[in-house]
Amino acid sequence: MTTADPHRQLLDSFQRPINYLRVSVTDRCNLRCRYCMTSQTRWMPKGQILTLEEIHRLVRVAVAMGITKIRLTGGEPLCRKGILQLIARVSRLKGLEDLALTTNGTLLVQKARQLKQAGLHRVNISLDTTDAAEYLRMTGMDLLNVVWQGIQAAAAAGLEPVKINTVVMRGCNDHQIELLADLALQHPYHIRFIEYMPMGIDPREAQKHFISVAEIESRLQRMGRLIPIARRDRDGPATRYRFEGAPGEIGLIGSMSKHFCSRCNRLRLTADGHLRPCLLSDDQFDVITPLRQGASDADLEALFAQALSHKRQEHRLRFDGDCRLRTKMVNIGG
Repeated sequence: MTTADPHRQLLDSFQRPINYLRVSVTDRCNLRCRYCMTSQTRWMPKGQILTLEEIHRLVRVAVAMGITKIRLTGGEPLCRKGILQLIARVSRLKGLEDLALTTNGTLLVQKARQLKQAGLHRVNISLDTTDAAEYLRMTGMDLLNVVWQGIQAAAAAGLEPVKINTVVMRGCNDHQIELLADLALQHPYHIRFIEYMPMGIDPREAQKHFISVAEIESRLQRMGRLIPIARRDRDGPATRYRFEGAPGEIGLIGSMSKHFCSRCNRLRLTADGHLRPCLLSDDQFDVITPLRQGASDADLEALFAQALSHKRQEHRLRFDGDCRLRTKMVNIGG
């Protein structure tokens, strides 16, 4: 069995340290957010999805190679049967420093305390509006109050800092920017505004919904002075700010206008067993087939290394460019 080497560090072809693996545990979700899936979206057959044992083995190999941060995503990861047991096993891996989960928050009321007890460190909760009717229109479910209760339950359970992720779309929820930012003035939550990315659709068609982080920042500055927060070693892609005197934080993620490729530190493992070097690229490498054909840990390490060697210097997706991403977010994992 491969064990973690505390001195091992993964580097890609551009000498970027890679220490972060995002793992989609399911493609299934109990919401149908408009930027993620459509009415034509169909779930993959269960036999095509990695088992929990397979996920644990791949994560164990990754941690042994130098991955120190794992984020579990979906679909909605809390819809996956056995997710608590998987978290408990992963949390015990020697060398793992951070274990997080991205969720839509609809199941947190029931599971927040159990997640913490299983070994989860923190959560990111997707929330694109504070208006119940709009939430229903955007997600197809009347569950905004349940999500708000889930946010409170996560904080009470100690899954901190609680981060709230908002994908901003012009003509859809851009009028919610100030209302969501106000949560950082009232609570110790980290509100993160994320640029809309044209995934699985024509970038030129998607551009009409795009709002840059520069425009978002300009609007937030009218609410009060934004104080920059210095980056830390384990920070993600967000540029961080705090309103003066506020208990919470604001984060801006410019995936399109101010991309962070130069400091990208991640790989992705999809629910159907493919390694993806970049969210905004269709490049992917099959690991589920060799895994089920008896691959050794050394074989799996070689597959991780192969995916790592194909990380590009920067993504090529542009609203006005020729690059078009075929894959939708639901097929990759949030």
